[in-house]
Amino acid sequence: MAGAAVWRATADTAQVSAARVLPDGCMDLIWADDALMVAGPDTTAHLTAWRPGRDYVGLRFAPGTGPTILGVAAHELRDQRVGLAHLWPAGRVRRLTEHVAAAPRRGVALEEIAFGRLRRVEPPDPAILAAVDRLRAGATVAATAAAVGMGERHLYRRCLAALGYGPKTLARILRMNRALAMSRAGIPPATVAAEAGYADQPHLAREVRSLTGVPLSVLTP
Repeated sequence: MAGAAVWRATADTAQVSAARVLPDGCMDLIWADDALMVAGPDTTAHLTAWRPGRDYVGLRFAPGTGPTILGVAAHELRDQRVGLAHLWPAGRVRRLTEHVAAAPRRGVALEEIAFGRLRRVEPPDPAILAAVDRLRAGATVAATAAAVGMGERHLYRRCLAALGYGPKTLARILRMNRALAMSRAGIPPATVAAEAGYADQPHLAREVRSLTGVPLSVLTP
């Protein structure tokens, strides 16, 4: 579905392993340990335990789209993982859980849940989606607010509900992910810092460690 992507992971080690999930401005509907859960927008890396031999499937909603489908303001789930039954009626979640458990393609089943919601609710806020696009391209918060016809304070309040945090935090996260993508492509750190909009290489290093908890070298082996 537009604005969302299915992901899958399998814990194939003999022991419980830890996965580092980096902040990206997204929210997820996840099938894990035979249950449906929701991952809110992260401000820093989230360490999650993967059980050996288990399959994990998720539907990742692009920034600004998750609250529309899940029916809860993003800031209420910031840095949290909660069961879907905490957000939706228990009977409905039980039926959806049974449906996903029996589905031959669980990613498709998660998309069906999202489509079902989209047919009954208003679409995501187009002004916020436009703001996200501008911030992703490197625009300043002031320029972004002006482009979408809002004051900075108004944009901040709208972003809290739609994104889980203000536009400045989202801009930092999106810039870090741009830098990480360039670094993984083999671009030298000094060049990454300059092209991604950091003051210098130490600034890049500080931001990556602040948002992920580890140095850039750990994320780009």
